[in-house]
Amino acid sequence: MNLTRNTYSEINLKNIRENVKKIIKRYNNYNYYFGVVKANCYGHEGIETVKAIIDGGCNYLAVATLDEALYIRKYIENIDILCLGVIPCEHIDKCIKNNITITINSLEYMKELLNQKTSNLKAHIKINTGMNRLGINNIKDLEETIKLAEENNIVLEGIYTHMYYATNKQLYIKQKDFFKNILNSINAKQIFKIIHMSASNAFSLYEKPDFVNGCRMGIIMYGISEIDDLDLKSTLSVYSEVIQINDIKKGDTVGYFGKYLASEDNEKIAVVCIGYDDGVIRKNTGRDVFINNKRYPIIGNICMDMLFVKVDDTVKVHDKVTILKDIDHIKEVANYLGTTPYEILCSPRERVKRIYVDD
Repeated sequence: MNLTRNTYSEINLKNIRENVKKIIKRYNNYNYYFGVVKANCYGHEGIETVKAIIDGGCNYLAVATLDEALYIRKYIENIDILCLGVIPCEHIDKCIKNNITITINSLEYMKELLNQKTSNLKAHIKINTGMNRLGINNIKDLEETIKLAEENNIVLEGIYTHMYYATNKQLYIKQKDFFKNILNSINAKQIFKIIHMSASNAFSLYEKPDFVNGCRMGIIMYGISEIDDLDLKSTLSVYSEVIQINDIKKGDTVGYFGKYLASEDNEKIAVVCIGYDDGVIRKNTGRDVFINNKRYPIIGNICMDMLFVKVDDTVKVHDKVTILKDIDHIKEVANYLGTTPYEILCSPRERVKRIYVDD
């Protein structure tokens, strides 16, 4: 490793590739497997991660922004890329030039597109089935959108929706039925080559609806799933280093505002070179890290560049500190912080260098 400090995120490419293969083997009745690589591949970053996902079997990519799509296109020419977010109309020419598929999220956006050259622009139409984020939510607007797109030589390749609470079966069925009715009303299979509805939780928890032929693989590729028997592997770990150990006595305080107060003599406090500018926000105080395979708690206020861990005599300067260990630890941290594993995976910031392993 060529690092200026021993704080880094280790990305296991082999596990990503094998996870994707396992998922596709289990859910093998789709034609299109979208590898969702937005948000720097859910914190995994790097074109290496994208290539591992493709090598695993994904035959389409999905991103959130045009910048993400263009970054991938610099390195990979022969795979389709769908932008799930809204691309400002003044950049549509870049989408045509670089074979980027856009999302048409509303009739209003469709009308804005008419001010641009749209011939040979590929698009998927997004349907709002209850999340009320992006998407067309009535047949009249959908029919008008399709009409305008066809009149302006936009290639309507796909149509999709997003299941906002897939683990709730009742809401899943409600959304699925709404989407199916929309599709039936416009004879969608005669218009669109690709119809996709389900992301990680939805396609893994329920049988494939007969009216879709695509699914979107997101966090499940990185080992997080509601299905236990897939035997998915951890793909991201975060490490740092003990850079100093302080011996303190009863009544001494540690860190900003003296948040931690020693309750006894001969306490040992390890200083670790990672902080909230690296993505370890202050709410992490109280949860455990690992040093030499043993748990130790974070104490005191986490600093911008460092944090404090209460340790014992076995811990030495330069010992490796595991900030995020594996799938179970990521879930544990998410639960401690009152959030989701998605946010934990995305939390390591740019300063935390990514190191790629493939074994």
